[in-house]
Amino acid sequence: MSTTAMPPVSPVVSVDTVALPAPYRGQDLTVRVTAPATGAELPAVVFAHGFTLSSRDYAPVAQHWASRGFVVVQPTFLDSASLALAPTDSRQPNIWRLRVQDMRTVLDEFDLIEQAVPGLADRVDRTRVAAAGHSYGATTAGMLLGQRVLDETGEPGESLRDPRFTVGALLADPGTGDSLTPLATQYFPFMNPDFSEQTAPAFVAAGDADQSPLSTRGGDWFEDVYRLAPGADALLTVFGGEHSLGGINGFNDSRTTDENPARADLVLEFAWAYLLAHLTGDDSAWARATADLGAASEPLGRLETK
Repeated sequence: MSTTAMPPVSPVVSVDTVALPAPYRGQDLTVRVTAPATGAELPAVVFAHGFTLSSRDYAPVAQHWASRGFVVVQPTFLDSASLALAPTDSRQPNIWRLRVQDMRTVLDEFDLIEQAVPGLADRVDRTRVAAAGHSYGATTAGMLLGQRVLDETGEPGESLRDPRFTVGALLADPGTGDSLTPLATQYFPFMNPDFSEQTAPAFVAAGDADQSPLSTRGGDWFEDVYRLAPGADALLTVFGGEHSLGGINGFNDSRTTDENPARADLVLEFAWAYLLAHLTGDDSAWARATADLGAASEPLGRLETK
């Protein structure tokens, strides 16, 4: 996306199917870890996948961020099609809560993660951790940043905030529950967020052509978190972007309806630059990204901040 000099990218190391003990979910939690091959005091991002996907998806996210200095950990949640959980499984109604606990377990068991990745031990700064996610995964990450779920009476439920996650990147985060379709209300009653206590800083990306079958609204539904959460202070609206935002979940994938590598790179570069600024204090990449977007003759998106 940039027309100016970019920092050099680093080789990465990726290890799949790292098993973490998770008795609360009835089976181990498996994660994929992608990390820079070199460097010290590395920030970490725990990335939550969308509905039915897994840690083996979102290769563009892991590669982009890890090659620029982040350790990216991707859990596989119980709703993943790769696990084939039966619809009648007693865990099904609570998967949204178990997803949040899985994200916490990644931090609880980071010793095992470092041991599983050759050369990673003692290179991660565990005080600098972000929660990120796409779609359902953005909802999961948002709960760790302060989002709460409204019950049937409109009262917010318990807070699932975890202060170890100090900043977030919410990509195509579903909006308020009053815009759900009847089908979504029936099958996803937890998709009724209260954003008022999400005070942790967060970057938001939304596609202006994202028409979700879960919502009666258009792409603006995915901007609700920016409009309503006190901590969400940057919104990238992607022109022509549908739910996959150009392919962040993977290229040559049937679920990518708007494949556009430049569009996906725009989203991932802005998200990385935002997280870098908040986790390390280095805002040079953010300044470069915003300047490049402002100077583009045919910009791929629009940035708002507050």
